[in-house]
Amino acid sequence: MENPNLEQRLDRIESLLTFQKNVLTFEEGCNYCDFTLSHGYKLTSGRLIPFSKPDGKKIFFNREELEKWLLRNPVKTQEEIDMEASTFVTLNRKKAKGGRVSC
Repeated sequence: MENPNLEQRLDRIESLLTFQKNVLTFEEGCNYCDFTLSHGYKLTSGRLIPFSKPDGKKIFFNREELEKWLLRNPVKTQEEIDMEASTFVTLNRKKAKGGRVSC
């Protein structure tokens, strides 16, 4: 009888090794991005994600391109938003007062 915990650990190690590759198969790319195969097909058929089809049939992904695609829409932290707002207010106050800052 095989230990289920051991099997899970082996699956995890196998997936980590796969993610060290530069070129991923379609299935590996979907697993890497953590979406279903059907969603992967939807993204590739709509040309919404970068992929390659060297022989015209099989789909491959460049891992670095997938990473860029996954991180393409960063969300600013509250601290970044507050800093931008502060800078905006400070600069506009200077412009409104002719370059002088009033307290």
